[in-house]
Amino acid sequence: MNGIHDMGGMQDMGPVLPDKDQRVFHAAWEGRVFALDMAVDGDWTGAAERYQIELIPPADYLRMSYYEKWVTRLVELMVKTSLVTRAEIESGKAIERTTKAGHVLSVAEVAALIAPGSSASENLSVTAHFKVRQRVRARNMNPEGHTRLPRYTRGKLGTVERDYGVAVFPDTRAHGLGDKPQHVYSVRFAARELWGDQASRRDSVYVDMWDDYLEPA
Repeated sequence: MNGIHDMGGMQDMGPVLPDKDQRVFHAAWEGRVFALDMAVDGDWTGAAERYQIELIPPADYLRMSYYEKWVTRLVELMVKTSLVTRAEIESGKAIERTTKAGHVLSVAEVAALIAPGSSASENLSVTAHFKVRQRVRARNMNPEGHTRLPRYTRGKLGTVERDYGVAVFPDTRAHGLGDKPQHVYSVRFAARELWGDQASRRDSVYVDMWDDYLEPA
C-alpha cells in the first residue's frame, strides 16, 4: 500500500529528533492505551493492526502521536470485529449485549501479555527462490492493501546477504487471506542505488524481504 506511513526516503519531512528523556510513556493515558491494546482479545493479527494504522487519513496520521495512532487502530478493529459498537465508543458505556464473554485480567497474567510476541517463523519445508550472494531486484509493485515492501526499494538492485528461513507473508495475513509461508531474506542495497550520487559510497541499507517482493536481477 502506498501511503503517508511509508515515510522512508521521503524528502522535506524534517530531521529525526531523538527523545533525550527516553520515557516509555509521556502521559498516563499512553500507558492505558498500551494496556488496552495488550489486553483486548481481538480476532485480528499483527499484520491487520499495521494495516489499520495505514488506513488513517494522511493529515490525521501526520498530526497524531504514536499512541493516538494506537488507540485509533484499536477502536476501528474492535468495531469491525463487533467487540463494541460505534455508539458504545462514543458514550463510553455498554449499550448492546454481547455474546463474547468478558475476562478481567489478573496481575499474574499481565507479564505474559507484555512479553515479546510470538515469532512469525514457520517450521515448514518451502523452496527458497533465491540464494545468499545472489543479485536481486525488488519488484516495482504498488499493492492496494498492506505490504512490508518499502516504496524506496522498489525497482532497485540489491544482494541477498542472509536467508532467515520461512515466515508467514504479511501481505496476505493482514487481509485474512492465509499465511502463504515463504522465505525471508536480508537484502543489502547500496546507498547510492537507493538515493543517488549524493549518498556515501561506503553506506548500505539492509532490508528484510519476502520471496514475493523479489525477482532475479
